[in-house]
Amino acid sequence: QVQLVESGGGLVQAGGSLRLSCAASGSIFSINAMGWYRQAPGKQRELVADITSGGTTNHADSAKGRFTISRDNAKNTVYLQMNSLKPEDTAVYYCNLVWWSSTLKYDFWGQGTQVTVSS
Repeated sequence: QVQLVESGGGLVQAGGSLRLSCAASGSIFSINAMGWYRQAPGKQRELVADITSGGTTNHADSAKGRFTISRDNAKNTVYLQMNSLKPEDTAVYYCNLVWWSSTLKYDFWGQGTQVTVSS
């Protein structure tokens, strides 16, 4: 059983910063990718950024230059440092953990953490 626990969301003024954390526990394959997605009201869930266990990162265009994803493999924890926040960043942010074993995809999600940016 894999569990993802997120923390760090909250209310911040435009231009401010937040740091999200997501700790994974359970039976986790060492070669994996962890990421952050977000979903705003009335919109589809979208990728914000992800990072492989080898450290390769991918940031959505909306996140480039403002958000930075990182991870601590020893702690199975992924972080999202969000700077220069904008009201349009308001959403529920979800942590994701995924790995492949042969043809099977193992895909896990956190419960989500609310980020609200006021103008």
